[in-house]
Amino acid sequence: MTRKRTPDQQTTETTNTESTAPETGTAVAEPSAPANDNQPSFAERVGQRVRVSAADPYVIAADPVLGVRLYESKSDRQMAIKFEEKPSRAVLDKMRDAGWVWRQADKIWAHALTPESAASTRIKAERLYQDTCRMIRQEIGAGQEVPF
Repeated sequence: MTRKRTPDQQTTETTNTESTAPETGTAVAEPSAPANDNQPSFAERVGQRVRVSAADPYVIAADPVLGVRLYESKSDRQMAIKFEEKPSRAVLDKMRDAGWVWRQADKIWAHALTPESAASTRIKAERLYQDTCRMIRQEIGAGQEVPF
C-alpha cells in the first residue's frame, strides 16, 4: 500500500540516486500552493462531489398488514400502487375511475406524472392510497389504520 507524502518529507524507500535514463529537458511545473498544503482548493472540490441518488422507484407509503404500497418513480415519471393480493372489484373500480391504469408487466396500477400536474397528481395518489387502504380494512374487518 502506498501512502502520500509531502515534498518536505523523506521517502522510506531506497532509490538509486544515479539515473540511467537520459534527461529529456522537459520542465516540471512547480506547485503554486504552499508546500505543506496538498489539499485541493474549494473550487476544485466542488466538481468532485459524489451525489447519492435515491432508490427509484421509492416507497412513499406502505401498509404491510394489507400488502399495499404507494411508489413514485422519477425515471418512469409515474406514481404506482402495488397490491400483494388482488383487491375487490370495488377497489379496482375506484382505481379505474381515478384514471389509473393496470400495467400487467409490472403488476402495478400506474398514473403518469406530467410537469404541469405533478404536485396535484402526488396529492391525489396519496388520497387514493388512503381511500383504498380504508376500503380494504372495512372489507376484511380490520381495526383502525396503522400509522406509517
